[in-house]
Order: sequence, then C-alpha cells, then structure tokens
Amino acid sequence: MDRGLDEVVMRGTVVLLAGGLPLVAAGTAGVAGSLALVVALAAAGGALYLAAERLDASADPDGASGALDPRAVAADLWLGPFLAAAVVGAYLGASPGEVQALGGLLGLVGMLNYFLRPFYHLVYGIARRVASL
Repeated sequence: MDRGLDEVVMRGTVVLLAGGLPLVAAGTAGVAGSLALVVALAAAGGALYLAAERLDASADPDGASGALDPRAVAADLWLGPFLAAAVVGAYLGASPGEVQALGGLLGLVGMLNYFLRPFYHLVYGIARRVASL
C-alpha cells in the first residue's frame, strides 16, 4: 500500500468532516445561511490556521513512527471551516435545515472518500502496473 496515497485520502477526509461539522451544528442551532455565518466560519478557519502554525512549529523533526502523522492531518483542519464558508456562500439564504443538510452532505462525501480507499489503491496499482509495461 502506498502510504502517500493514504495520507492524501485521510487529509481530504479530515477537511470534509471538519467542514461538515460546523454546518451541522449551525443548522441544529437554528442558524440560517447568511453572510454572518460565512464570516463566522471564515474567522474560525483563520483561528484554526493560526493554531495549526503553532502546532507545526512544535512538530517533532524526526517525523511519525510509521503511522499516519496526526499533526500532519490536524494541520489541515483549518481548511474545513473555509470550505464550509464557501458552501454557505454559494447557498446564501438557506434555511437552518438546509444548512444542516449541506453539512451532512460534506460529511457524507468525506466518509465516502475514506471508504473508497481500497478502490483508490486498486486503481493506483493497476495504473502503476500498466505504466511499467
């Protein structure tokens, strides 16, 4: 198995789940899709970006011990709220239920990405084998 492919898939999954969670929470709290929600999500993304930079600065220079590096995955969390802000920006005026559903769809795409990892490995392996012929 290609470890680089697993890391890319995990990072994408984390970003999609981190984008879906605040939308589900906002929709559950009764917040409709508005410019204020877009600004709040962008501010949350900015705060997570600053936290990720501090985490990256304190990272172990030797790297992970063979597993996926949690710091590398967590460093992408800040992209989730920005993705959520972009989705809400595209659907301004959405009702709270629609905001919640949009968050659920982002989470669903994230989990679909995660569950398709074996398929990605199959396609990657076939492509490598064909390329080596």
